[in-house]
Amino acid sequence: MDNRSIRLSGPEDAALIEQLHDAVFGPGRFTRTAYRVREQAGEAGFGLTAWCDGELIGSVHFTPVTIGGRGGVMMLGPLAVAPGFKAQGFGRWLVEEGVKEARARGAELVILVGDLPYYARMGFQRVPAGEISLPGPVAPERLLARELREGALAAYRGMVAGDNGWRPRAASETPGQRAAE
Repeated sequence: MDNRSIRLSGPEDAALIEQLHDAVFGPGRFTRTAYRVREQAGEAGFGLTAWCDGELIGSVHFTPVTIGGRGGVMMLGPLAVAPGFKAQGFGRWLVEEGVKEARARGAELVILVGDLPYYARMGFQRVPAGEISLPGPVAPERLLARELREGALAAYRGMVAGDNGWRPRAASETPGQRAAE
């Protein structure tokens, strides 16, 4: 039996996460709209890393953003799972643990740019066309959201921007060293 865990990422993980992102996404990732939004938020937000027998096999990042100037939103991504560990539930595990952490930190909505067939299984839905926009090209059907407070999506309209002023409440529970169930 292998040893699998998820924990909050720290500065010591940065080089390994960067290597994982290079392997999964390549250098073109920096030109994507979602990356530009994350850059606006600076160091705000949090990340989680998945480990198997001491090897980094996945990561996800949550960045605080505003929509139309209103805060309380986290943008999920990038979500990366090492090629040899895909289709084993690690991506879903990272997303679910990250959503729990985002809720504990006071977020009421999580948005992302991704594929609905994958993320719908985790409670994400398409954002109604024209309600929320990103400062760059994104196919409208790929803008997804998950409410962490019922009815939250209806309260948000406008442009997404990184929120470097995010002041989350302390998380009531952090992923720490959660082992696979």
